[in-house]
Amino acid sequence: MRRTVVLDDRLLEEARQVLGTTGIRETIEAGLREAVRRRRLEELRRSLGKVDLDLTPEELARLRDEG
Repeated sequence: MRRTVVLDDRLLEEARQVLGTTGIRETIEAGLREAVRRRRLEELRRSLGKVDLDLTPEELARLRDEG
């Protein structure tokens, strides 16, 4: 599907660098995929709810450092 859009050149260039893309279409599609991926991860996180790990902050920090 063809579209005509007006883009901020500086934002497009920054997005290219962040996403590691070269072309305009590739950059826009990568950005759209990332936006959808983030939304799906957030929905998954919300659907799983909270889990009580029964850990102290120190134990949690130690586990994070080990992994």
